[in-house]
Amino acid sequence: MMDGGQLNGIIVIDKPQKITSAGVVKFVKKTLKVDKVGHAGTLDPFAEGVLICCVNQATRLAGFLLGGNKKYVAELKLGEETDTQDLTGNVVATGEPGNLANKTIQTVCKSFEGQIEQLPPVFSALKHRGVPLYKLARRGRPVQKPPRRVKIDRIAILDIALPFIRFEVSCSAGTYIRTLAADVGRALGCGAHLHALKRIESSGFTLDQAISLSALQTLTESRRLEEHMISMADALPDLPAYAAGETLFEKIRYGKMIATRDLMSHNDVDISGIPDAFIKIVDQGGHLIAILNHHKFRQKLDYCCVFPNQFEYTQG
Repeated sequence: MMDGGQLNGIIVIDKPQKITSAGVVKFVKKTLKVDKVGHAGTLDPFAEGVLICCVNQATRLAGFLLGGNKKYVAELKLGEETDTQDLTGNVVATGEPGNLANKTIQTVCKSFEGQIEQLPPVFSALKHRGVPLYKLARRGRPVQKPPRRVKIDRIAILDIALPFIRFEVSCSAGTYIRTLAADVGRALGCGAHLHALKRIESSGFTLDQAISLSALQTLTESRRLEEHMISMADALPDLPAYAAGETLFEKIRYGKMIATRDLMSHNDVDISGIPDAFIKIVDQGGHLIAILNHHKFRQKLDYCCVFPNQFEYTQG
């Protein structure tokens, strides 16, 4: 969306295989000819699907989007463990899938639903003393990070054609699907690695909303890109939104303290008893001007981020 002469908002890209998430960001930035682009959740080069790209001021929303739930369609291959836990790595162990019964596979996969602990892959972008783990692993000095608690909301088997199993998984942010695939393989007694991965949903944004890189280029050249951009106000649909009257607008514009009564006076809503939450503040035109942090039973709200270009837009 053009706010104050600047393009701000969210573009959902259908990332193709054989390109890094950073490569997609570079392509978007070059195509749109903008100053800033960031993504909200890395996909490995072999993976495809939903990659949320934040443009200009919307890069400040990436932190909120990173924590959203994800949904994937994945395919694992039984009988081979790799050092990267996916098809790009070297085979380090083999096993025999045999004649595993479909019921056994279903039961084992379902056992991973709920809160579980995962050991992050030694080939990952996590850092050890400032160095990405994958770089250390490639140098022959792998570092194993401690287990992390993640949540698998649902695993649904889509197809079994041994040695391949296709499944859909809904999970929390921070879940490694290749680690899940490797753990399922071990539980089945034959080992496994992730053979294919497609993210179909991220933080509420689905594949239906995503566009290809070639479509992005075409839309940009035809000046129709804004038809497919998601405004910053709409980028966080789960956050409650409050419209700012003139007094609140001016307080935010000049960074003054915001009290709960400042929101109640214009919206006629009592927020004093609601749980701790982030709150979107929009102007009368529906443009996002700030995100505030509300703490239950406190009489003031903390600033999380303010978007100065929106004030220029409103005043212009």
